[in-house]
Amino acid sequence: MTRPTTYLVRVLLFLLAVGVVAALLSSTLYQAFCNNPYLDGLIIGILLLGIGWNISMILRLIPEVRWVNILRHPREGLTAPPPPRLLAPMASMLATHDKGRRLTLSAPVMQSLLDSLSARLDEGRELSRYLTGLLIFLGLLGTFYGLLLTVGSIADVIGNMSVGSGDTNVMFDQLKTGLAGPLHGMGTAFSGSMFGLAGALVLGFLDLTAGQAQTRFFNELEEWLATITRLSAGGLQVGGNDASVPAYVQALLEHTAENMEKLQMLLARSEETRAQEQRLLTALNDRLAQLADGRGEEHLQGIESLLARLVQESAAGREQIATDIRNDLRLLARTIAASAPGTNHSAS
Repeated sequence: MTRPTTYLVRVLLFLLAVGVVAALLSSTLYQAFCNNPYLDGLIIGILLLGIGWNISMILRLIPEVRWVNILRHPREGLTAPPPPRLLAPMASMLATHDKGRRLTLSAPVMQSLLDSLSARLDEGRELSRYLTGLLIFLGLLGTFYGLLLTVGSIADVIGNMSVGSGDTNVMFDQLKTGLAGPLHGMGTAFSGSMFGLAGALVLGFLDLTAGQAQTRFFNELEEWLATITRLSAGGLQVGGNDASVPAYVQALLEHTAENMEKLQMLLARSEETRAQEQRLLTALNDRLAQLADGRGEEHLQGIESLLARLVQESAAGREQIATDIRNDLRLLARTIAASAPGTNHSAS
């Protein structure tokens, strides 16, 4: 699976570009920030929180990818990685898996794992979406708050203007002094909108990049799980009827297939045992040849032990094979009887 380093580099380059633009406009941004430092400081704090959260959403995929790659291509002497967080259900399932057998999943299990992973990924992105909407809301809140200050200040200016003396210089001085309040209100409105919308734009790009990284991880995991998934006989028809086989019959068939696989492995081990018996017989023949040459009776005890071992292993192997065959045939008979038309399917 591909590591999400490409998306992490993309995020860092974007943040670097934003930092360069902010440095070039530092004087203007500082003046705008001073109009309403409390609200603008809150907006910047939420922006930094969202940036850190989106970067952590990409970084959390790195151990998950490493865990899946080690699972797909295990190597001797490689230390086991810590259990993943997103793929915790799969790790719990594999903890009870037989290491000597090939990993296979049924279609319902695969779908359950993918649904669990999708829910965990969406849960992580909900906070990023909320922070983006919160920045837009704070920007609009700053706009309306600044407009309220502007309207109130204009009303105060108009109410405090005096034309009784008729001196235009005094009137202009009063007007200049009175316009400081409305201008401060407009600065508050525009600064809140600017910081809020710009922060939402930054978080929107980071959320988009994190979503692409998660989607790529999900798709590659789905493709790998599809290669180890065994399709069930969900479309199997019984006796030419339209009704499909019940779920418990499918479970019996799948269990029978697993037992057949075990039986195949047992037959392979039986073949290895037969080869070992052949080697023992060859060794016994050599011992008899040495005895025939008159080398003494010291080989009699060795022959006796070899014969006893040969008889014991042959008896144990035949008994195990017979037991497994009887169990599989009994289960197969129950399965065929349960799937036959007209059979009563009531649970015992």
